[in-house]
Amino acid sequence: GAVPKDGPSAGVTIFTALPTAIVLQPDLVHSPLLAVVPLSGAALSLRDALRGDLARLEDAEAARGEVDDPEEAWRAAEGAKITVGAARGAMMTARGEADDLRRAGEGREKRIAEASQERAGWKARQDNAARRIGELETRIEETRAERKAAAAAPDEIAARREALAREIDKAETRRRAAAEALAQGENAQRAAEAAEREAERAASTAREERARRETQAEGAKERVAEAAERIRDEAECEPQALLERIDADPDNLPDGEALELDIARLRRQRDSLGAVNLRAEEDSREVREEHEALVKEKSDLEEAIGKLRKGISELNAEGRERLLAAFDEVNQNFATLFRHLFGGGEANLVLVESEDPLDAGLEIMCMPPGKKLSTLSLLSGGEQTLTALSLIFAVFLANPAPICVLDEVDAPLDDANVGRFCDLLDEMTRRTETRFLIITHHAVTMSRMDRLFGVTMQEQGVSQLVSVDLARAEELVEG
Repeated sequence: GAVPKDGPSAGVTIFTALPTAIVLQPDLVHSPLLAVVPLSGAALSLRDALRGDLARLEDAEAARGEVDDPEEAWRAAEGAKITVGAARGAMMTARGEADDLRRAGEGREKRIAEASQERAGWKARQDNAARRIGELETRIEETRAERKAAAAAPDEIAARREALAREIDKAETRRRAAAEALAQGENAQRAAEAAEREAERAASTAREERARRETQAEGAKERVAEAAERIRDEAECEPQALLERIDADPDNLPDGEALELDIARLRRQRDSLGAVNLRAEEDSREVREEHEALVKEKSDLEEAIGKLRKGISELNAEGRERLLAAFDEVNQNFATLFRHLFGGGEANLVLVESEDPLDAGLEIMCMPPGKKLSTLSLLSGGEQTLTALSLIFAVFLANPAPICVLDEVDAPLDDANVGRFCDLLDEMTRRTETRFLIITHHAVTMSRMDRLFGVTMQEQGVSQLVSVDLARAEELVEG
């Protein structure tokens, strides 16, 4: 409602949101009586507020009635305001001057205190300098005395040096003579030691040669005795009789080692014949049966090998077909995702090193916008990361998995490429039903996720999992 400024000549009407209203007639504005229609609690509060407004209105009209000339009173009030403003300005100026004087006085007192401290410091330095001068004068006197005492020392030192030089010359002469004698004696000693060692070597060689000859003689005697004994045992005659029997010259006998080898060979041939085998027929039958069983097993194995090779060939053919189909699908997805991430360019997968897809290697050929076609190893770190992500997601499009975990894949990317990576994640979530778990420290990536999980340690040794649903948080903010 509103009260007109023209006084009580107009009516006052108050509307409420309730189906009741209070209507004040012009002749009741200054009357203590009000026409009240029964209202609710809100209307009662409005009625009390209206009564307060009417009371203030009556006070204002009474105050206006007491003023004889409102214009004159207004001009007086304006003059009083100007006077108060000038006085306030003078007060502020005086207060500023007082603050300046106070700060200047504090500065002078501080400077006086500093000057007092400096004076005390210079006084202490003067005292120290005086004490130092006294010490230096004392040291000068002592130095002069020492200098006077040491003035005669050079002559004495020169005399002593000449005497020591003569003694040194004499000692050097004796030293050279002794060194020459020592060298001669050492030469003689070395010659004697060499002769002694040569004599010892000759004596040792003679002793060894004598012992060797004695050993050979004893061995020859033993071999002669053993040969005579073998002749007696095997030929049943004396050695001389055997020589006469074979008509051999003792001085031109054949080589004994060759004879021993021939005898050993003949004995081995005799022994290899062995005894007569009475079970030869049974052994032959067993060997024949075993041979027939082995031939049958060989036939079975050859047949199994043929079947196995046929199965391997069929599996390889089916594997090649499936591999080429999957390769074509992944290659198409890879090219599409590469252009989506890089905003253009070309990329494809190439089988290398073999014509057989099962034995071939894989080469990634990339051409980002503005660059030449090259292999993955020639790209920068960020480009390699984006290319690898394109290949991973291309495989996911060909064969989606329920969960995909990506650990710090956005670490080598800048903010612009992180945005492209997040756009690719949104596209993957729309095209597949894979749930992506991203481990990251990048703020841009975290801001694009649906839910955040973090581990915090509010207490030492106690970890706590914290999660935030960003979609729900946006709804709360918008609501």
